[in-house]
Amino acid sequence: MKKKIDTEKIQECIKEILIALGDDPNREGLIDTPKRVAKMYEEVFEGMTHSNEEIAEMFGTTFEEEDCTSENYKNMVVVKDIPIHSYCEHHLALMYNMKVTVIYKPKDKIIGLSKIARIADMVGRRLQLQERIGKDIAEIVSMVTETKDVGVLITGEHSCMTSRGVKKPGTLTTTTTFTGEFEENDLLRQEALLIMK
Repeated sequence: MKKKIDTEKIQECIKEILIALGDDPNREGLIDTPKRVAKMYEEVFEGMTHSNEEIAEMFGTTFEEEDCTSENYKNMVVVKDIPIHSYCEHHLALMYNMKVTVIYKPKDKIIGLSKIARIADMVGRRLQLQERIGKDIAEIVSMVTETKDVGVLITGEHSCMTSRGVKKPGTLTTTTTFTGEFEENDLLRQEALLIMK
């Protein structure tokens, strides 16, 4: 059963935060803010209502034609520079300008290309760490395609570094996740990284 985001509770908490900040939640500019924030959270954290298995089921359209079997299809499939955003679980700060690249070696199933982008987007819609985003995407793509050979490269900016704390705008964080042959075979991993960058 799908988990539900408690928008009423969010509204109550946002109202309390506004009071804690020293503002009046009943003034004209803020009166509807708790409701708007709750609606926004319901959208940007939609991925929290689904497990990886449920996301795999949602976006699990594959092609199993004879031409796509492992004997006939030995190439790698790469979808580059998928734009996503997420929220850091440490500060609830936006992770933005994120680009996700996914590579996999098909076995008997080929996933629809748009489904890879949808998976990346849904995984980003959680309180996350960039490293976990890559792990979750790789796990879901592996579930759908039934191949262990998956790689994910992510580059992005974190507002907890760019707009607070050390305040270094433009600083990029890059993470990689490799499974199966990409993890075990150094030459294959190097080839994948060259293709993904």
